[in-house]
Parts: sequence; structure tokens; C-alpha cells
Amino acid sequence: MSRMTCPTCHNELPEESSDCPTCAVEGDVEPTVIFVPVTPGQHPALSAEEAAHVDGVPGYALVVERGPRAGLTYILNQGTTTVGRHPNSDIFLDDITVSRHHCRFMLSETGLIVEDSGSTNGTYVRDVGVERAPLQAGDEVIVGKFHLIVALGDA
Repeated sequence: MSRMTCPTCHNELPEESSDCPTCAVEGDVEPTVIFVPVTPGQHPALSAEEAAHVDGVPGYALVVERGPRAGLTYILNQGTTTVGRHPNSDIFLDDITVSRHHCRFMLSETGLIVEDSGSTNGTYVRDVGVERAPLQAGDEVIVGKFHLIVALGDA
């Protein structure tokens, strides 16, 4: 499930509107899409199979639960998403505990996988260091100081 929030004050926007009634920001600024973690079978409007896949690809996001950017959400696109301290990373995490090329998330029709890229501090899934691991909604991935929660949404 997702909802639109104002990029300035973070209040929820009315459906089909990009103007914020709270802070008066007008539609010239892109609203932020927030993914709300959903466990398959608990989505109010979709079946478990429908909630797990949007356009044939799982709708996943990473939510920073703890760390320097807590509350930020990264939407994962199909294919490979790189994570690291290098400015060209798809997900740029600017902290010395994160390697320049730390890990990558690979999303396909078969699911979501995280793979460490030879990082100095390692990549952890459910508090266990991994080289490569499949992920499910609710899993915690630790990259340096960043604790990322895997969210399944309806994009």
C-alpha cells in the first residue's frame, strides 16, 4: 500500500492532488510516495498474490528504520539497484561505515535478492552476515549504520 505525502511538511495529500492543504505547497513539487509494509494476505483490497506483484514484478521498497536518514524510503525498480558511498550509486548512503560499492539489490519476477559487493563492514540480513540472500517483506538489511526494512507495496 502506498500513500502520497507532501515533500515539504510530510503531511498526507488528498488523493489525485499534488497541492498541500497544510503548507500551501503547490503542484510544482513532486510529492513523495511512502510505502507502507504489507504482509501478503493482509492487503485490504488485493489477494495475497496480487499484493505481492504489480505488473508481474514484486513492488518492493527499502525503508530506513534506523540510521542517519531514518524515515527515508527507496523504491526498488526491476533489475539491479546499487548501494554505496560512491555518488553514482543508485542508493547513495553518505557515511564512512558504508563502502563505496557496498551491496546491490536484484529484483526480478522470482523475487528480491541482496548481494554484498565485497564491502569492508559486510551486509547483514536478520543480523546474519551474508554474501547473497533472498529477501521477504519485513526483513531487516543492515548496511553500515543504516537499518533498512524491506517493504512490499502496491506501487
